[in-house]
Amino acid sequence: MDSLPFQPWSRRKFLGHLTAAGAVGLTGLRPGVAAAEPPPETTSIRIVFDPRVPLLCYGPQYVATELLRMEGFTEISYSPFLDDTINDAKVVGADKADITAAWVGDLITEAEAGKPVVGLSGMHIGCTEVFAHESIKSFRDLRGKKVALFTSQDSAERMWFSIMFSYIGLDPDQDIEWVIRPYEEWGELLAAREVDAVMVWPPDAQRFREQNIGHVILNTTTDRPWKDYFCCLITGNRKFVNENPVATKRALRAMLKATDLCALEPELAARSVIDNGFPTDYERALQVFREVPYAQWREFDPEDTLRFYALRMHKLGLIQRPPNTLVTWVSDWRFLNELKQELKA
Repeated sequence: MDSLPFQPWSRRKFLGHLTAAGAVGLTGLRPGVAAAEPPPETTSIRIVFDPRVPLLCYGPQYVATELLRMEGFTEISYSPFLDDTINDAKVVGADKADITAAWVGDLITEAEAGKPVVGLSGMHIGCTEVFAHESIKSFRDLRGKKVALFTSQDSAERMWFSIMFSYIGLDPDQDIEWVIRPYEEWGELLAAREVDAVMVWPPDAQRFREQNIGHVILNTTTDRPWKDYFCCLITGNRKFVNENPVATKRALRAMLKATDLCALEPELAARSVIDNGFPTDYERALQVFREVPYAQWREFDPEDTLRFYALRMHKLGLIQRPPNTLVTWVSDWRFLNELKQELKA
């Protein structure tokens, strides 16, 4: 899949919906400062999307399609995951995408491996939920239990689970039985008690709750310490960023405006992704945009997030570089700092 899988609204339709919603003034969505800037060095941009595991918490980068066009991008394409892993940062590090949202642990892992990835901004706080069957009352009760993984022992969910388990004093290697099964089977496996817990993302978290598949024992949107840090960072390919600083700022601006739109006008954002072909229904998309805390990208420090996770990953032996050195290497906040001033609430 090397082309956009959606059918984006036309600019007239997009702006018409914005005007009807009264959202234009709230987020500065019409071209303003961008009109006075140099044009982007490239008019092509690649973002990650894989219909096998559609992550709607990354909704802003799908809502951003027309905003990217308003920033001067004429060729917008989406790339799938690599090697059956749910890892957006890996796609960027392999130079198969230029910019995308990515889970912070994957960004750190790819940087540790020497891949050309760099964090540009936070996108949202929390989104992931851990579901267990009814006999499991708390996250601590998973000692000695079966936990599902999508592909392998080094997958994102394995890493995130490991960080969470170690935080409460459990050994992820000794205290947990890991079961590798396809993602689409997790609901049935949990309902049949063939596994004891799974970690899911929007819109599947909303679907699990709606269908009463197990119950939530941890929610990174509401439970400390996870709710105090970004879940996902907007991540760029370092070569693309270095060679195309104007294009990078313009792409980041489009994504952050779309993030505002998801927070302030969830109905419009949900209608946009559904009309453009995202594989879910309107009510579930609306629920996701109402639940995921998109509005805080200005308030939280993405460097704190990188440091929080890097310290814990270093303690687990998941990375070898000193955390502070790695955090400095993997971050570039110059565009974010400019846009925080430009896109004031």
